[in-house]
Amino acid sequence: MRHSFIAQNPSVLWFLLALSLFTLGVTVLSEAAGVAVISTSFVKTLGKTLCLCLIAVAMDVVWGYCGILSLGHFAFFGLGGYAIGMWLMYARTEAIVLDALAQQPLPPTPQEVSDAIGNQIFGVVGSSEFPWIWAFADTLYLQLLMIVVIPGLLALVFGWLAFRSRVTGVYLSILTQAMTLALSLYLFQNDSGLRGNNGLSGLQNIPGYEDTSQAVISIVFLWASALALGAGYVFFAWVVSGKMGSVIKGIRDNEARVRFLGYRVESYKLFIFTITAIVSAIAGALYYPQAGIINPGEIAPIASIYLAVWVAIGGRGRLYGAVIGAAFVSLLSSWFTGGGAPAVPLGFYTIQWTDWWLVLLGLSFVAVTLFFPKGIGGLFDYLVRKP
Repeated sequence: MRHSFIAQNPSVLWFLLALSLFTLGVTVLSEAAGVAVISTSFVKTLGKTLCLCLIAVAMDVVWGYCGILSLGHFAFFGLGGYAIGMWLMYARTEAIVLDALAQQPLPPTPQEVSDAIGNQIFGVVGSSEFPWIWAFADTLYLQLLMIVVIPGLLALVFGWLAFRSRVTGVYLSILTQAMTLALSLYLFQNDSGLRGNNGLSGLQNIPGYEDTSQAVISIVFLWASALALGAGYVFFAWVVSGKMGSVIKGIRDNEARVRFLGYRVESYKLFIFTITAIVSAIAGALYYPQAGIINPGEIAPIASIYLAVWVAIGGRGRLYGAVIGAAFVSLLSSWFTGGGAPAVPLGFYTIQWTDWWLVLLGLSFVAVTLFFPKGIGGLFDYLVRKP
């Protein structure tokens, strides 16, 4: 007897219910609703946390279910942020330039407008010409397409080259990290076309909505992030629950045996690697307008290592574990590094958590690995199933 997808995955409904109640609760308590129990800055933090939960779910699928420890998925996250950031920065700068040129006695020519926009955006790196990668930056729907196309193509090409060569294990992890490092170093250069170390800024100012308060915009992005997380969670739950899920888990546990059974292992791995890269890019495209700025440091290899730590702490091989791990670490990080955690005086030394947070995170990762290999999600399973 065949059971429906929901019957096989009741946790999906519980997750969607919890996500809906959380989003609704934050909305009601926000400044946009007039209650102001939750500040706009914290609403943005929660919205960004939902985006981090989405990329953590993608990471869990590629690592926890398929066994590919990718140390480069945050690169796709950053590429998604750059893609939407290019349009946001262009459109906002265009509005400023047109408003300034409108004061002149003669109407400006299209070339004058283009030169003025280029000078405003790239003057910080000593240039005024638009690089070729900005060809679609003036068109929103094309730039939205780039959020999917560019990271998807990069993942497809990289994955095809790696998987067809049957690179696995730690060697594949090193390759993904090398890809991320190369991309980060390239973007640090001023001639990369993306303003080098300066990155793209002012992304929180949505073109056409200059008169809308940040309180309202933060709620809109909170809901968009929640919808993306809910859709991504359902999609990946469907992927890992059917026949494909059995195959990719078989690849994780014994790749040689799955290949011997006649399955095209490389095709399955390439699909999972590419689709998780695209979802990571979508998460990044929602994250950085809430953060307000993106620079090459966001794509540094350490970010992808943090991502793996989140999934490990939450419990890899469990989609909700990835969400728990990302939310738990992200919010704790904001609390410790944002000055929320009080300093601890020891007499001879005072612990400042902004300095010791990474040490605490590292110790937590080691502790989870040694004593709770199934992570927080595994502990939750134990508590729920305990008679």
